[in-house]
Amino acid sequence: MSADSSTPDSTDTAAASAAPGPQPEPLRFFGTTWVGHDNGYGMRRAGVAVGSLLAAAAGCFVLRFAYEGMAVADVGTFVNFLVLIMFSICSAVAFRRTWEGFTRRHDPASQSSMRGLLTIGFVGVLLAHFFRSLTEAPGEQLHREEYEAARRQYTQRTTRRTGNPSRKKRKA
Repeated sequence: MSADSSTPDSTDTAAASAAPGPQPEPLRFFGTTWVGHDNGYGMRRAGVAVGSLLAAAAGCFVLRFAYEGMAVADVGTFVNFLVLIMFSICSAVAFRRTWEGFTRRHDPASQSSMRGLLTIGFVGVLLAHFFRSLTEAPGEQLHREEYEAARRQYTQRTTRRTGNPSRKKRKA
């Protein structure tokens, strides 16, 4: 991202890109503000919390209309029950999978195979984002651990030895 862009965290990104070593990975809606909790980080967290909760409520409202549409179509109690159970289970699994994704990376193959389930259980995904944003930016813990490990490795690789190795006393 360039320093002249109009995003609020452009100064963070420009300053971070000038520093040597590994750079923090930007988070959606937060950029790199999660590193120092600056440039409106608290307001962004509040916005993500409110937005995800409103989106989950809107999703439940749409699912209610779909359920009422099935009742009007008179598809039967069994089908209504199956649909209700399907959305409940998919939402629970999606919540759990998303919650775990905030602390560890899933392999890409399993993530792509779960895409359909996560789409059906979108309410669970939104609720996971809501609850995580009450304590931190969703995914901040994982990114912070990876960033700090990369910084430690970089520091270890670039630290110079003290003293002149040619002046070492040789053992006889």
